[in-house]
Parts: sequence; structure tokens; C-alpha cells
Amino acid sequence: MKLFNDIVDESRNLLPKDGVVNYYGKIIPKELASTIFYNLLENLDWKHDEAIVYGKHYITKRKVAWYGEKVFKYTYSGKTKKALPFTPGLLKIKQLVELKIGETFNSCLCNLYHNGEETMGWHSDAEKDLKKHGAIASLSFGAERKFAFKHKQTKEKCEFLLEHGSLLVMAGKTQEHWLHRLPPTKKIKEARINLTFRTIVDNN
Repeated sequence: MKLFNDIVDESRNLLPKDGVVNYYGKIIPKELASTIFYNLLENLDWKHDEAIVYGKHYITKRKVAWYGEKVFKYTYSGKTKKALPFTPGLLKIKQLVELKIGETFNSCLCNLYHNGEETMGWHSDAEKDLKKHGAIASLSFGAERKFAFKHKQTKEKCEFLLEHGSLLVMAGKTQEHWLHRLPPTKKIKEARINLTFRTIVDNN
């Protein structure tokens, strides 16, 4: 089921049940979004992501950077990361997102996909470090990519397009009942940066 269309209804829940996902469309104009994209590409502390899967250590082609209001620790895929202090640019973007949706966040996991063949497999953001049922705001820059959801029990799927400068918010019980992923594609040769603002429960 394709849920994306040219008319954006910010209040519409894109999930048919068991969660809340809202798409706000392009909240940042194209020219400014492109400027932000290149600034993020050049200035964030990008490193290849690491994961422990069934006891094996993997290093991904995708790169990540982790920032927060404090030196938060965040564990996912068997690896623990420590947040760097927010850059002034990330703080401004965070404030923009917070003003737009009426939520507050204390951290941001940034993802860099160099082309369409770099992907993120099915998963849910339900780590114990995250605020239970807290919103996760995902802001996209660069290449437009499809984004997909799959219900954990019924296996029902839905997908739509994330545009350059657009905002997607997952909230409620979405992480309990749905998996999400960034599907691979050989057609896209350009890079994409994804900023995921979230709330970490203070564990220090």
C-alpha cells in the first residue's frame, strides 16, 4: 500500500493501526535544505557504524554520528555509543523540529547513506535507553528514498517516499507493533542524510 501523495495532511496517521506515524512533507525549502545537507556532510563526526549480530562483529558502509545535550550512552545492535555535544547547527534544526511538532528531544542519531545500495534492515527503535512511547522525529536531506513499515504480527506493509527537507514522526506504540526499514535500490547514486531526534532516558 503506497501512502505518499503530493498533498500532505500533517494530522493523518499513515499507519492503519497500532501506532502513529505523521508525515509533514518538506518543512525546509529546497535551497536551504541543500545548504544544510552539505554542512552536515562536511562538519559532523561521521564514523562507520558497528553492530554485533549473533556474536559476529560487523562494520557497515553506512556512517553515523551521535549527538546529545549530555554525554548520553545509547546501546543498539550490541554496541554502546556516547553522545557528542550538539553542534550549533544541529541545535537550530532540533529547535525547528520541536517548534513544528510540539515535542522536545535531547539527542540525535545521524545517518549517512552514500547511495541507494546502503540501507537499514527491518528493525524497531525500542531500546531501553529510549523514552517509552516517546516520539522519534526523522528529518531527511539529499536523495529521496522509500521508507517502509511492516506490522510485527500481521506482516502488513506500507511504504512511501521521504523527500529532501522532509519530516516524518513516529509516536505512540509504533515501535512496539511495527518494524521499519530503508529498502535498497541500485537506481539512486546520490547520498542521503537522516537526522533522527529522540529522547534518551538519563542513564548517567
